[in-house]
Amino acid sequence: MTKGVWCIFLSLALALGLSGCGGSAPKEQPEAAPTDAAGDGAATIPIMGEPVTVLAFGDSLFAGYGVDQAQSYPATLENALRVKGINAKVVNAGVSGDTTAAGLQRFVFTLDSQERAPDLVIVELGGNDLLRQLPVDQTRSNLDAMLAELEKRDIDALIMGMRAPPNLGPEFQAEFDGLYGALAKKHDADLVPFFLESIYQSPELFQSDRIHPTPEGIEQLVEATVESVIAALPENSSS
Repeated sequence: MTKGVWCIFLSLALALGLSGCGGSAPKEQPEAAPTDAAGDGAATIPIMGEPVTVLAFGDSLFAGYGVDQAQSYPATLENALRVKGINAKVVNAGVSGDTTAAGLQRFVFTLDSQERAPDLVIVELGGNDLLRQLPVDQTRSNLDAMLAELEKRDIDALIMGMRAPPNLGPEFQAEFDGLYGALAKKHDADLVPFFLESIYQSPELFQSDRIHPTPEGIEQLVEATVESVIAALPENSSS
C-alpha cells in the first residue's frame, strides 16, 4: 500500500476501529446448484467426497461488516469451494472488533462448541491490534497460543496475515509484518502473507469507511485466496 493510502486507512481506522455487525454462521449452499464467487450460477465440478469443515476465525473482515451474511468472506469462500467440487462447510466465527487477545479468550470455547472438529481453521486476527498500536509481542503471543492449541488438537491452520503501514516506523513495521511468517514456520501452518493484498490499492472495492470490503471486494479476496485454502486442507479433503 502506498504511504498516502495507508495514512488514510490508518487515520480512519483509528477513529472507527475494525468494528461492526457480528454474524451467524452462513447457510450451507445447496449441493445441486452451487454458484461461483461472482454468483453467476455456473457449476463446474460435481460436489463429492466427505464433508469438509472450515472454521473462519477472525474479526469484522470475516464477520461480514456492512454486507449480508451470504456475502461475507466465509459464505463466499464456502460457495467457491463447492464450485470447485469440495463438499465444504465454512463456519463464520468472525467477531467484529476482536483483537488477538479477545480472540484468544474465546478460541477454546469456539473450538469446543463445534459439532465436529474442523478440518481447517483460518485465523484472521491482528488488524485491531495494529490499529490500536498494541505491542507486537502481545499480538505474537496471542496468535502463538491459538496456533499451539490447534497443534495440540491436530487441526490444520491457515494464517491470514496483515501488514503495518509505513508511518508507524520501520522498526514497528518490520516486527509486525514478520510475526505471521515466523509463526507459520514455527507451527507448520499455511500462510497468506497479507489478506488484503488483492484489493488494498482499489478504493472502489471498500465501503465508505475505507476499511471494510464491499461484496465485490470480498469476491476478489476469495478469488485470490481460495487456492491457498484448498492447499491448506488436509490431503484427503480436497481430492
